[in-house]
Amino acid sequence: MSASVLFDNPGPRARVRYRIVAVLGLLVLAAILWVVVTRLNRYDEFSGAKWSPMVAWDTWRYYLLIGLWNTIKAAVLSVIGATVFGFVFGSGRLSQNRIVRIGSGAVVEFFRAIPVLIMMIFFFGVYAYNGVFSAEVNPLAAVVTALTLYNGAVMAELLRSGVHSLPSGQAEAGLSVGLSPGQVLRSIQIPQAVTAMLPALVSQLVVILKDTALGTVITYPELLQQGQNLSSLHSNVFAALVVVAFVFIAVNWGLTSLAAYLERRINRRGRTAGDAIAATPTVVGAEADKP
Repeated sequence: MSASVLFDNPGPRARVRYRIVAVLGLLVLAAILWVVVTRLNRYDEFSGAKWSPMVAWDTWRYYLLIGLWNTIKAAVLSVIGATVFGFVFGSGRLSQNRIVRIGSGAVVEFFRAIPVLIMMIFFFGVYAYNGVFSAEVNPLAAVVTALTLYNGAVMAELLRSGVHSLPSGQAEAGLSVGLSPGQVLRSIQIPQAVTAMLPALVSQLVVILKDTALGTVITYPELLQQGQNLSSLHSNVFAALVVVAFVFIAVNWGLTSLAAYLERRINRRGRTAGDAIAATPTVVGAEADKP
């Protein structure tokens, strides 16, 4: 019997081949891991002298916690800016005015196409050359500007796709009671679209948080940059990067868990328009059939 419309259940020979490939893959992975561990051990990367600074309070106080705070600060500012940018240009892409719609679409597609790192370097140079910000604020401003423009464009596209995924009856009902297309968009469609795409928006926060690490190229003292400074002090690059990676994993895992919680809560409460329509019984006909 077929397992899906795309492929059938594997037969006995296929299952044997899959097991052989899986075992070979595990052996290759184990061999690579053994080589890496052996090389690291040869350079004393597992020695206590290189790992003991990572548990010292001064290390966290003067390096890692400062880097984590700078990372969170840049991420929060970027989220606020990207949310405003996304709603403005997302609404523009849904406008009834053709000029506004085309202009907003051009802006969104432009900033979605440019790599974040290029925008960071560009704005860092522009701000520094024109003296827009002080030397201390300039790297933060460049990081926030780049992340705001790129992720704002992504959020604008999420908003547009969320509105287009709603049943057409939502807009027709609003128009039938005398609302203008703009009022229908603001009062009916956007609130439902935001509820439906909330898990995707929270997942986008993970992207913003990780992309702050690109700020190390323009000397922004975020978590990765502080980890590199720490490794230069104690000559323990491997230990410092492992700790920084675990901090990133812990924070991103928290955001991912939040996204999963919001998705479960939304699905449980049935807040999306599609679910509400599917769950609503047709009581009109039922009442008409009663004697």
